Amino acid sequence: MSQPPRGLGKGLSAILGNVPDADELRKPAVDNAAGNTAARPGRSAADVLMLPLGEIEPNPYQPRQTFDREELDGLAASIKTLGLISPITVRRLAADKYQIISGERRFRACQMAGLTEIPAYVREADDQGMLEMAIVENIQRANLDPIEVALSYQRLMDECNLTQEAMADRLGKSRSSVANQLRLLRLPVKVQHDLKVGQISVGHAKVLLGVEDPDIQVKLCDLVIKNGLNVRQLEQKVAAIQAAGAGSGTVSAGKKVGEVPQVHKDLCREVAKYFKGEISVKRKPNGKGTLTINFSSDSEIGGFLDALKK
Repeated sequence: MSQPPRGLGKGLSAILGNVPDADELRKPAVDNAAGNTAARPGRSAADVLMLPLGEIEPNPYQPRQTFDREELDGLAASIKTLGLISPITVRRLAADKYQIISGERRFRACQMAGLTEIPAYVREADDQGMLEMAIVENIQRANLDPIEVALSYQRLMDECNLTQEAMADRLGKSRSSVANQLRLLRLPVKVQHDLKVGQISVGHAKVLLGVEDPDIQVKLCDLVIKNGLNVRQLEQKVAAIQAAGAGSGTVSAGKKVGEVPQVHKDLCREVAKYFKGEISVKRKPNGKGTLTINFSSDSEIGGFLDALKK
């Protein structure tokens, strides 16, 4: 008889059972490059330039990481018949050299269709402006998977120095919607992959975020894939695990987190004077732990730093 997974504990093993590895059912994330080019003349429009494909380079800030081969084949076939109806958008890097801002999927399909020239809008943009336009345009097309969207949000924040509030304004979304999307990046890599390729839903992912142990998150994800659990059934599994003391608030060995000493609570209370967001402390039985501070602006950090200096 096979041994139960190490670190789950008897209570958790009883709830999850013998969880088999779901790797053989996991779908690959497809990334297909474009094909060869061939000659085909194009037409100019009053507000659009016809640019040789050889003068256009891909967007290094492209948020989309995967391009479905079937979709590209279908688009290429349509372009062969009707031409490219919607121009791509580029920026000029130098004489006879352009870089894609948006439309890389159309660009690849044009290569596959054998075009040598394509219609393109030419815009002025620096690196930051290009990154913002590329990410926002891709997100607004609502064609990215949930992890690509979350990574795009994170890039906007990191590389364009945007707060969650500023990013939400640019995207026309609520701050809570942005925050919930970013939380998906806290999931283990395996779970992110399964969400990316559609083997679990965003609803499943949100439930898994309620469990802090990454190993248990992966095992629950395996159960969803193996047994086809819906979101409600997964919630019931998580509730059973938490009732058994093996979910949120545990360490990987299945032991309960030690009681937080009063001095830690006092620290949180003092720090909370300077921050509007949630402040939490997690302590392991050996005394080690983490203090998490959620802040909403640079001014909060500045005020806290001033208080420390005083």
